[in-house]
Amino acid sequence: MNTETLVDVWRRLLADPGKSWVLFEHGTCVVLTAPEGDLAEQATGLLREFGPVHVGSPAADFGVIHLEDGAGWVVTGHHQDVLTYVGPDEPQGRDDLFVGMCGRAKRHRDGTELRAVHVEDRRG
Repeated sequence: MNTETLVDVWRRLLADPGKSWVLFEHGTCVVLTAPEGDLAEQATGLLREFGPVHVGSPAADFGVIHLEDGAGWVVTGHHQDVLTYVGPDEPQGRDDLFVGMCGRAKRHRDGTELRAVHVEDRRG
C-alpha cells in the first residue's frame, strides 16, 4: 500500500483536529497525545519501544478493530497510541487471528525498521 493511500486512511480514522500523528512505512501510526519537539523523533522513540514483537510478552498481544464498510481493520497492541492499519486485501483470511497476525507483523517491521514516512503536525 502506498504512502498517500495510508495517509488518507489515517486522516479519516483520526478525525480529531487536535491529534498529531506520525505514519511509518508499513502502516503503523503513532498518535502523539502530548506532542513536543520533533514529532518524528518522538514517535520513533515510542515505536522503538512498543513496536517490536516479543513472543510470550505483552508486546505479542493484539486486538482487532473492524472498520465500517469493509474498509479494513486497525490492529492495536500493548500501547494504546500505536495502531496499525490492515487493508481489506492484505491478510490471508478475514478472521481476527489472520488480521491480527498481519497487523502485528507490520507493526514489528515498523518497530525495527523505524522509517517515518509522514508527520501530521496538528499542534496549531
